[in-house]
Amino acid sequence: MAFLRNSAVNRVNLHYAVQALAQSGGGVFFMVFLLRAGLSVPAALSAMAAIIAARFMLRPAILPLARRWGLKPLLVAGCLIVSLQYPLLSQVHGLGAGLATLCITASIGDVFYWPSYNAYFAAIGDTEHRGHQIGAREALVSVAGILAPLAGAWALVNLGPGPMFAAVGAIQALAALPLLGAPNVAVKAAAPGAFRAARLSVILNACDGFFDAFFVFVWQIALFVSLGESFGAYGGAMALAALTGAASGLLLGRHIDAGHGARAVVVSYIVLTAIVLVRAVSVGSPWLAVAANALGALLATLLLPVMTANSNMAKASPCPMRFHIATEGGWDVGCFSGCLTAAALSAAGVSLAATILLALPPLALAAPLLRRYYASGPGAPIAAAL
Repeated sequence: MAFLRNSAVNRVNLHYAVQALAQSGGGVFFMVFLLRAGLSVPAALSAMAAIIAARFMLRPAILPLARRWGLKPLLVAGCLIVSLQYPLLSQVHGLGAGLATLCITASIGDVFYWPSYNAYFAAIGDTEHRGHQIGAREALVSVAGILAPLAGAWALVNLGPGPMFAAVGAIQALAALPLLGAPNVAVKAAAPGAFRAARLSVILNACDGFFDAFFVFVWQIALFVSLGESFGAYGGAMALAALTGAASGLLLGRHIDAGHGARAVVVSYIVLTAIVLVRAVSVGSPWLAVAANALGALLATLLLPVMTANSNMAKASPCPMRFHIATEGGWDVGCFSGCLTAAALSAAGVSLAATILLALPPLALAAPLLRRYYASGPGAPIAAAL
């Protein structure tokens, strides 16, 4: 298992697994807790859009800090700032100052964390083992997601949101510990062509962001409603989904590293299309919704071709940090547009089932681009895939 010999990647994957405990124990309740806190479906989706819009506007400010300090300090800072959003979430009571404070804190944490994490992982990883390394990471995430939603749901019901989200915030902060012994990665003062090198990835991430708005955020609301707005049932559904996806990432990652990326794209996007259709017809039926949610656990695995391509293109670019600042901006544009579209449709009375189907168009756009990238070979010019 040569892909396990990279100690820096192992540290980052351990960090990500602990971060996943917080995400699975608290983050998966973010949207549905806003509903319980008194927000309507359009208001909850609009709040998410506001967080994403603030991320987009603040992100360029991270580059001077990255040039001065390198990636690891920013990653650690982002991990700690993200931890603050969970206690703040418990203080939201409808529209007001609590929600505004949450949105601002969440956006700042994401601005520090995600570009730094993605650039760091791209820089320290190995191109020839990228699929394996991402697959191992996603397997750890799936394992973390089995018990954490059950524990989070139990704590919400029995202890209340204050203690529950405080504990989740502490776990998120502890995720910084494995990073302390990892090497820093410097960011160049200038890197001509770095943003140009991200063109394909920006398009892919914009598609992914629009897809996530419906497949993740709208679906979480639809699942919660389908399960009678029960935190216990919702947490159980999330745990079952994590169990379903625990081993699949390693299998597909091995397939990509063996040179079958184009084939993996075809399989992944056909299955994703089928899952979107199943989710749409399951809204309102508890058992069908639970089954559709379990199938959705394959998402991280099925998006391995995208994540592998992004990381390898970033490593080959003049500057992985600038590359991911651009690609994160693409995701923000896509997800912001998707969340606002979903909010408008909900306000107009369109059903959640019909709204979920809007996850299909970005799949149709991204699949041929990604397949062309793998068919051209990871070392081919970006223009060959566009």
